[in-house]
Amino acid sequence: MTDTPVPILMYHSVATAPNDATRALSVAPQAFAEQMALIGDLGLTPVTTTALADRWRSGRPLPARPVLITFDDGYEGVHRHALPVLAEHGFPATLFVSTGWLKGPYDTGGGLDTMLDWPQVRELAAAGVEIGGHSHTHPQLDQLGDGELRTELTRCAEIVEDALGTRPVSFAYPYGYSSRRVRQAVRAAGYAQALAVGNALARRRQGPYALRRVTVRRGTGAEEFERLLEGRALTRAFARDRALTRGYALVRRARQVRRKAIRSRV
Repeated sequence: MTDTPVPILMYHSVATAPNDATRALSVAPQAFAEQMALIGDLGLTPVTTTALADRWRSGRPLPARPVLITFDDGYEGVHRHALPVLAEHGFPATLFVSTGWLKGPYDTGGGLDTMLDWPQVRELAAAGVEIGGHSHTHPQLDQLGDGELRTELTRCAEIVEDALGTRPVSFAYPYGYSSRRVRQAVRAAGYAQALAVGNALARRRQGPYALRRVTVRRGTGAEEFERLLEGRALTRAFARDRALTRGYALVRRARQVRRKAIRSRV
């Protein structure tokens, strides 16, 4: 079986006037519309996260030139600005929601900008957007104890199931951070596949719980966006991101060692 590389695009906010907390990872509505038009012009085939994972799991062939369009967190602009464009092109997508950030009875007040409410999430689902999990309060999952980790994963899944009538089977790691322990917990919570970041094309050999995505941000121009779709020059484009990720990974591992040492003395 060929290991066809697949671009999985990671969006966050789609907004005209994002706040300081979300500006860097926000995409202007006009830019988003142009990016979706380019996907259509290039003859790519958008699929959901579940559809891609199911094809790879079963061994069935992928559609011609597949691409995934994903959104993290649950910003209101996904409904206001992105949904009409997706509907115009007939494109499916996946939205990964942090259930404690959305407006409604489970809101913990952690949302970084204007967030979706549950009627809007239901409208997105009805329009063909797969709703996946992104934890309840958006923590760094690999820094949590086992009980807190389990609660973040199951609480998210239970709230989505209660709101939509269907339990989510796809997950995206907040901040892209995971570990073997986190991936095992995600699987135990009932998720069948999960997305990281990595800023590389996704491949079947990465495994269903570590599929990589490429980041689309406010500064992503048309030429760079086309390179992301084709997987060209990704190492150069995300060199600074990778350096920061490696550095912060060392910091987080040191924190984990300290926490384990403290727990062992208690």
